[in-house]
Amino acid sequence: MKLDYTTPVTTIEGQETDLTPFEGKVLLIVNTASKCGFTSQYTQLESLHSNLADRGLAVLGFPCNQFGGQEPGSSDAIQQFCELRYGVSFPLFEKVDVNGSDTHPVFDQLKAGAPGLLGSKRVKWNFTKFLVDRNGTIIRRYGSSTTPKQIKGDIEGLL
Repeated sequence: MKLDYTTPVTTIEGQETDLTPFEGKVLLIVNTASKCGFTSQYTQLESLHSNLADRGLAVLGFPCNQFGGQEPGSSDAIQQFCELRYGVSFPLFEKVDVNGSDTHPVFDQLKAGAPGLLGSKRVKWNFTKFLVDRNGTIIRRYGSSTTPKQIKGDIEGLL
């Protein structure tokens, strides 16, 4: 299954846009949270972004408050936290739902293209990662405990 780059998204700054600026890039799309046991993965996500962006990687973060209320802040608070605490410079988007009736369309596509264990569509927790190739094909889903560093080889294989 392919990602629809024309799907509307809203940046963390509140700007309505879509994913067309990322066409032709390898994407690592992650549902993030500021108060999660996996929040420190921001460091490795930023490292991937800073080391591989010039080769065609784009890391995209979508904050989500559906797991234990671990992303309670406003867009401004999330952005400040990510920049000040982890030096995040990759694109962040406004808070979204990744499960349920209000699931953001990007995550509907990702879950359909890379189902979880036993074909499950549901995202299990924060920092689930989806890898998309340069052609928009949704390649793979990685669970929360798989670190960005562990995915680096898979990403480099697509660059």
